Amino acid sequence: MTKGRVTVIDIAKAAGVSKSTVSLVLQNSTLVNEQTRSKVNAVMRELGYVYNRGAANLRQSGSNSKIIGVVVNDLTNGFFAELAVGIDTVVQSAGFVQFLSNTGESPERQREVIASMREHGVSGLIISPARSTKAIDFKPLVQAGIPVVMVVRNVPGAKVSSLVSDNEAGIHASVAHLASLGHRRIAFVGGFPDTAVFDERLVGYRNAMESAGLGFDENLIFSAPPSRAGGAEAIGRAMLTTNKPTAAVCFNDATAFGVCDGLRTLRLEPGQDFGVVGFDDVIEAKAAVPGLTTIAVDPQGMGQRAAQLLLKQINSGKAEAESIVSSVRLVVRDSCGASKASVARARA
Repeated sequence: MTKGRVTVIDIAKAAGVSKSTVSLVLQNSTLVNEQTRSKVNAVMRELGYVYNRGAANLRQSGSNSKIIGVVVNDLTNGFFAELAVGIDTVVQSAGFVQFLSNTGESPERQREVIASMREHGVSGLIISPARSTKAIDFKPLVQAGIPVVMVVRNVPGAKVSSLVSDNEAGIHASVAHLASLGHRRIAFVGGFPDTAVFDERLVGYRNAMESAGLGFDENLIFSAPPSRAGGAEAIGRAMLTTNKPTAAVCFNDATAFGVCDGLRTLRLEPGQDFGVVGFDDVIEAKAAVPGLTTIAVDPQGMGQRAAQLLLKQINSGKAEAESIVSSVRLVVRDSCGASKASVARARA
């Protein structure tokens, strides 16, 4: 089979039936006997045919399909809500509408969602892949010529475009800042070890600790679900260790908020008794008490850039893969203890 979308004509030829018979099978018509129906369905599975339900409906209505599929791994994380808002501002102005779906970190759910979106004739797909997603999972989309942009998480070997943050530089800046405030035992809290994002941020942590002359200690790594509950649980474990950390760089802001919750449970005040730095700079970071020191990624801006990249591929008719790493910056607020350190220096 040649590269591109498998058509009804391809199915008809392979099954040795007419195009109209294939169409009747797709419509679940009772006019087709079971033997023929089974044969046609078997050929469709073998050739990887996906029924474009949206296109079928549009042929009947005479309108044009302009749908963008957006698939995220954790919609409970405020970051992805902001990302979706950014995507929407761009696709809406271009006359498209987005279909948003959450996989909850399930690769199986992800496959179901993508299959459903293909049935409805999406023009392209923006996806933050679920854990354990493999490069081969994108092969059917690439073969069908459907433009895809991965955001936040990258999958090595996938021949699709990607837009990710400079994870290594962001964590490096976090550690360097905490070290400049006098912290020597800095923990790395949150994240799943089986993702590329975790690996990149851990490299930044290791390099920064070594650059600051603090050395790398695996006992200061506390992986956990990158959520508020995960952060609270992880800092509880960290504070039970013999040589406790005095500060933490967190996998994301959700984890950092959880760390602050966990510290207060232990009657420790973030920014006063313990330094906390997040990653993302979601809307809540500035309004939090204390204000969360974090790495600004600009979630809405990332969504806008992802949408622009996808629309460029859709409009050009080419799905050539591009890899973009967006810059990040440290935003200093009170949760790291910077204000406390400045007061101490003033009194010295």
